[in-house]
Amino acid sequence: MTSEQTPATEANTGPRPRRLTYAAGLAALEGLALAVGGVWMLVEGLTGAPDDRRSAVTGGITLVVLALLPLLAARGLLKQKSWSRGPAVITQIMALPVAYNLLQADSVAIPAGIALAVVAVVALVLLVNPATTQALGIKGPGRAQDGKQ
Repeated sequence: MTSEQTPATEANTGPRPRRLTYAAGLAALEGLALAVGGVWMLVEGLTGAPDDRRSAVTGGITLVVLALLPLLAARGLLKQKSWSRGPAVITQIMALPVAYNLLQADSVAIPAGIALAVVAVVALVLLVNPATTQALGIKGPGRAQDGKQ
């Protein structure tokens, strides 16, 4: 390890801020929604009469696997692991175009798009909050271990 690299802080021993708990809850909610949707698609594909059984099964498996990212991030956020913010932020960034597409639909998907957009934006705000960053032990760019620049 060179002097310019800083080791990742795995956990902060201080109390977990509510913002961090809320961000973890929102990430877990998104992961749970993905998992439920994936299982539903998988069951429909296997037992129902979808137009394309292979696509339904593949889509269901894909959603279940994608659910792992926000669920693991939520667990890491609750345990105050510094690595968990990245996957949580990525999840929110990926949710925004999905929400936009849902808002473009002429159906009952519009309320789902509004809900997803609100959850994603709120989670992003919580994740970039200085209290959250400090609780995760994440230092800004250019800051050395000992506080020197």
